[in-house]
Amino acid sequence: MNGRPKLVLASGSPRRLALLGQIGIEPDALLPADIDETPERGELPRHLALRLAEGKASVARARAERAGTYADAYLLSADTVVSVGRRILPKPDISDEAADCLRLLSGRAHRVHTGIALVTPKGALRTRVVETRVRFKRLSHQDIEAYLASTEWRGKAGGYAIQGIAGLFVVKLIGSYTNVVGLPLAETAALLGGEGYPLHAGWSAAA
Repeated sequence: MNGRPKLVLASGSPRRLALLGQIGIEPDALLPADIDETPERGELPRHLALRLAEGKASVARARAERAGTYADAYLLSADTVVSVGRRILPKPDISDEAADCLRLLSGRAHRVHTGIALVTPKGALRTRVVETRVRFKRLSHQDIEAYLASTEWRGKAGGYAIQGIAGLFVVKLIGSYTNVVGLPLAETAALLGGEGYPLHAGWSAAA
């Protein structure tokens, strides 16, 4: 890193790693944080996304400090939540759950919230929640069955991945596309840059 400050990504998501790479940022370490993602009773989607992002940052930070590595690094975490109204959709692991999500999203609008949490080398916590509105076309039975067969939905918020096959389901999007993928780049870069992380350092190599 040639003397540049270290960055830890508190996620094992290949999508978030690829998005950071898109803007020339390569984390020095990945510290996935496994926490309970069950919504609290009456919890709003926006609050859940932020709470989970903060929770992941806290767990990863504690791991780094216990290990004595990257304790003075920037630590970035995020969590994405899909909702229809106040109803929070799961990150399905079984096809029945995914089918329920797709039927609910069919022909209607939904919201995608991503909470971002950044812990600075001095231990300060900076957060942001980004919202994108998405509308799906009306999905046919064949659309749903074929998408389920792809298994692309597995573990994805709302049961779909916009950067994959499900991109063809989207007829309208208002807000950040990368937010729906899993990490809103403009807002993430603003958080990092605002805390002194050298955003442009990797651009020449990235090009």
